[in-house]
Amino acid sequence: MKKISIMIPCYNEEENVKPISEAVSEMLEKELPQYDYEILFIDNDSKDCTRKYLEEICAGNKKIKAIFNTKNFGQFNSPFYGMLQTTGDCTICMCCDFQDPIELVPKFVEEWEKGYKIVCGIKTTSKENKIVYSLRSFYYKTIKKMSTVEQIEHFTGFGLYDKSFMDVLRELDDPTPFIRGIVAELGPERKEIEYCQPERRAGKTHNNWASLFDAAMLSFTSYTKTPIRVATILGAILIFFNMFLAVAYIVAACIYTPLWSMWVVPILISIYLVGSVLLFFVGMVGEYVLNINKRMLRRPLVTEERRINFD
Repeated sequence: MKKISIMIPCYNEEENVKPISEAVSEMLEKELPQYDYEILFIDNDSKDCTRKYLEEICAGNKKIKAIFNTKNFGQFNSPFYGMLQTTGDCTICMCCDFQDPIELVPKFVEEWEKGYKIVCGIKTTSKENKIVYSLRSFYYKTIKKMSTVEQIEHFTGFGLYDKSFMDVLRELDDPTPFIRGIVAELGPERKEIEYCQPERRAGKTHNNWASLFDAAMLSFTSYTKTPIRVATILGAILIFFNMFLAVAYIVAACIYTPLWSMWVVPILISIYLVGSVLLFFVGMVGEYVLNINKRMLRRPLVTEERRINFD
């Protein structure tokens, strides 16, 4: 009997862990009874009652497992680590807040049985804030155009991964994994299933502008060289522009000394412009260096406090 693993990361989801565990278990037993299953929750150091409820859930169903992290290891490391701890013939990743529709799981499995090693859920529309969704769309299109590797628009990681691809992930040894980019870069032929993302069932999202910026910088620094190339080209252009401005200023000052005052404003503007551009690209270079530094340190993805229902 084939086994399906469902991996659900959570952080302060006390209102959702019980309903999602019941809904997923019921769906698997009713719609996919020919498969064995496991449900793995990985908790990223929740501060509410999430862990208490997970202990109760695991006590009532031995097929439901839990990993408690010692600290919050971020929005990428914890889910990726959870994926690596699954034991099924395929692994399905989904959010705890019901924004990843449970009813798509049987469709994922159906496509998997047809031979697809990866089945991705693609958001075509969303009931989230329209401004946020528009910014996400702009980001996806921008990174797709700039990246040297194919990128998947509106793919959050929600999908099915065959055991063979999970073995590839286990061999990566990447301390800063970005699953969306990894799937596009290393994954075999995939099937994409479109869906409309619903609103959260309960609670508040833990994604803020800082976490979204962190995700954007990780993808930029991992999969595109464009910012550094733009800095090089723009720097060369500004060098020639300022050389021309300097020569023009010297010539004007030699011909007619009072004319120097006419050049004060453009010189100041050029100084501020160059300074701003340099500051921006120094920041971008810093992001690349920070990314390299994290990879060079080779620290573990997470450290565990304890496990429940693991043999």
